[in-house]
Amino acid sequence: MLLFAHGFGCDQSMWHRVIPYFEDRYRIVSFDHMGSGLSDLDQYDPEKYSTLDGYVADLLALCRELDLHNVVLVAHSVATMMAIEAAIADADRFRGLVLVAPSPSYIDDPSAGYVGGFTRQDIDGLLESLDSNYFSWSASLAPIIMGNPDTPELTDELEASFCRTNPDTARNFARVSFLSDIRSHLTALATPALILQCSDDMLAPPEVGRYLNERLAVSTLVELAATGHVPQASAPQETAQAILQYLQHQITGFS
Repeated sequence: MLLFAHGFGCDQSMWHRVIPYFEDRYRIVSFDHMGSGLSDLDQYDPEKYSTLDGYVADLLALCRELDLHNVVLVAHSVATMMAIEAAIADADRFRGLVLVAPSPSYIDDPSAGYVGGFTRQDIDGLLESLDSNYFSWSASLAPIIMGNPDTPELTDELEASFCRTNPDTARNFARVSFLSDIRSHLTALATPALILQCSDDMLAPPEVGRYLNERLAVSTLVELAATGHVPQASAPQETAQAILQYLQHQITGFS
């Protein structure tokens, strides 16, 4: 079965162009992270969701509640960090990971030769801008994340998704997304992973995909022609076909 996990600023509806490619072959489960989409804000605990651990715990709890096994977890953006952490914590539950536009850390680390795409000063400025005016921040960041100026309707869709998110929970999620660093955990992952790297992604440059591919024990790197950070929206057919090919040829016996 396929479990779809969305990234920051989105909800499960961001997968709606991709999921139809899989519905006739696989069981599909998608969900909203706490604080996003139609999740119950009454259950939102700012302290729990101040780190990746809270989201990872929810992901594993969902798998247990629905009795999900033999799972291929398809995760986008910051959810790829959650996917890696979840598969390390409960390796027997996951058959494979599909990491869409992933990054183990968005912040450059010159001392280690790591290129994440942003300096710490860049991230601090981004978060300060979010704190001062969330809706203005959403309008300015959505085009950068989507990265496809010729299809403004996609940018509008992403901005609308941002604006549906409660600003307080979004601020917390943004800090988790942009300040987390799981590089030291990568070698602990034994689950096979497909890395889908976009050709021109402002949030996850090509060096990030190569870095992951070099450090994960069992991984396949596919560099998409798609641009931007949300290929499931901007290039759904290319994204879905890359995943299908991986499932059929690399995940033996998966159905």
